[in-house]
Amino acid sequence: MRNKRVWKFIALGALIVLVILGISYLSYERKPLPNASAAMESDETVIVSNDPWLTFTPVGSDPTTGFIFYPGGRISHLGYSDLMRAIAEKGYLVVVPKMPLNMAVFESNIADEIIDAHPEINNWVIGGHSVGGTAAALYASSHPDKISGLAIWSSYPANNSDLSSLDIPVILMYGGNETRVTDESVSDHQDLLPPDTRYIKIEGGDHHQFGSYVLTTEENLATISREEQHAQILSAMFTLLQSVAGQ
Repeated sequence: MRNKRVWKFIALGALIVLVILGISYLSYERKPLPNASAAMESDETVIVSNDPWLTFTPVGSDPTTGFIFYPGGRISHLGYSDLMRAIAEKGYLVVVPKMPLNMAVFESNIADEIIDAHPEINNWVIGGHSVGGTAAALYASSHPDKISGLAIWSSYPANNSDLSSLDIPVILMYGGNETRVTDESVSDHQDLLPPDTRYIKIEGGDHHQFGSYVLTTEENLATISREEQHAQILSAMFTLLQSVAGQ
């Protein structure tokens, strides 16, 4: 009887340790690089706020097209600020929510609240990086009446997100030096996307340079600079946003 009690305490202790480790793993976040942090300063071109969501509002215009961006897993929502600011500087409202435990899959419907909070926006594009891109695709597939465009960065839709019949512009971008989002894995998920989806392979780019956050040397597989990869990302995003804004 005593041995049974001891084993119960051991099992309970092991379970508690596993739960703590799991929460720690999920809540860990990659911090933004200095250039991303600097992009959070408001000036005469963009007003930046971080309550209730990280929001970039262009100054001197009344945007009618907005972009909701879901961060990648275990990445600070601030780690994309330089890219988001560049988009806002072109006249678009940009909103980046901080996700529970830094995982967009835990609150993929947060776009509902963002859209409701901005009735002045007529057209919404949603997008995300990595698991955030998968969550954005899930939202677009289940809310086709609310979304006018989709941008998937270094990811692809999950099998429960069939977007193939949607009549909206979609882009899917990935780096040529990625290990998981590859020509093969992207091709395997093409049937889930509209036939006219634009697939953009950034030669020399990698998974992590879709943002601006701290990495170890081993994690960076890119053979082009972050600036070059970001330039190609922004070029594709501007084309997408312009097509939506012109509807």
